[in-house]
Amino acid sequence: MINKIIASLEGKMVAILGFGMEGKATYNFIRRYSKMPLTIIDLANPMDKLPELKDDANVQMVYGDNYLADLEKYDVVIKSPGVITKDIDVSHINFTSQLELLMEYHHDKMIGITATKGKSTTCTLTYEVLKSCGYDVLLLGNIGKAIFDAIEDIKEDTWVVCEMSALQLEFVKVSPHIAAIINLYEDHLDHAGTVEHYHANKLNIFKYQTNQDYALYSADISPLKDYIDNRYQAQKYGITIGISDLVHTTNVQNDKVMLDSLELYDTKDKRYLLGEHNLRNIMFVLTIAHLLKLDMDKVRKTINTFKGLEHRLEYVGTYHDVIYYNDAIATIPDATINAIKTLKEVDTLIFGGMDRGINYEELIAFLNTGVVRNLICMPTTGYKIAKAITNDKVNVYCIELLADAVTKAKMITKPKKICLLSPAASSYEYFKNFEEKGNAFKKMVKED
Repeated sequence: MINKIIASLEGKMVAILGFGMEGKATYNFIRRYSKMPLTIIDLANPMDKLPELKDDANVQMVYGDNYLADLEKYDVVIKSPGVITKDIDVSHINFTSQLELLMEYHHDKMIGITATKGKSTTCTLTYEVLKSCGYDVLLLGNIGKAIFDAIEDIKEDTWVVCEMSALQLEFVKVSPHIAAIINLYEDHLDHAGTVEHYHANKLNIFKYQTNQDYALYSADISPLKDYIDNRYQAQKYGITIGISDLVHTTNVQNDKVMLDSLELYDTKDKRYLLGEHNLRNIMFVLTIAHLLKLDMDKVRKTINTFKGLEHRLEYVGTYHDVIYYNDAIATIPDATINAIKTLKEVDTLIFGGMDRGINYEELIAFLNTGVVRNLICMPTTGYKIAKAITNDKVNVYCIELLADAVTKAKMITKPKKICLLSPAASSYEYFKNFEEKGNAFKKMVKED
């Protein structure tokens, strides 16, 4: 596979667009196998990120405010997903990526999973299930490790479970053998421009499949179910919580997860992944396990002992009789609503973050029911939502800093009830990412 990837680039004008973690991994990968001429393109001087470039006679650098100009002159542009191109004409640019190159040459062992929410949990659980059944498997993609940093570990029989973001899927011309879309909501409008463009990027995971491939999707979630219809060539498997008349359906009947007439799982089994949204994630994993003919006893055991990922409905602890949960990954309204419904005993909600133009009407209506007694609203979206809370039985506090929000929560949350951090927005205004915000919350909660 590696030789095929390098051969596909040799003799061409190749540019690496974006020189963060993924761009550097692309450069290092190519240089391990070839001295081919390369152009590195980035807003900042690539030399500042990798000083060793000064010793590479076969590299050119383009950087500065106009770094996105003239991309069409290159035969191949290996694009990092973090580079946003929505403001330029991309019609004559031949983009590829680490993800596309991997799928092109390792297609038959690729499992790709995407969603607005739930993809990291589902990918990790899929990986753990395959590993428990003795498979040689890697977990890659939008989950923290660049594909080309692990490519030497991918052998012919290695399965790759890959978390795929909308930005990674935007320009792909290959789809994975087994592809799954768990849900599609409104998100990332600051990058995609419109919700339609964001959804179209996600749907590329199915677009290039053949009738030898498998497409798994939630057949009871709009607008995802409306996108599928008779489009796409893959063998389709619909995942639904309720009854469905689809040809292939994984659903819940009498507390059993059924795939057509085959029982896969008992929903009454004790497990750590709580809530209907996590049950849906589990149903995707069970369907993949069935397609791969895995040992279902081992699959069920792995599912029931899997404790979930950090910052995703993470139990932080009980301090001074108040129960704290960290759900910093919840960057859209639906995720926050699901978290409250799952935990049931939420007395105080800390939420709010950067305004990306997402519609909050559903969350506002939900909070106006009084389901949560105390709302600690943080800038910027929290302040806007605070103005729309009209239920006089709901206590609304507008607090700027997370430390002050936690202090207030400690004072107002009833004993034996839950204080939940679930922002329903991104964290970029005050924190580098959701992980930083979640870690800060956990540290503050534990302080006296």
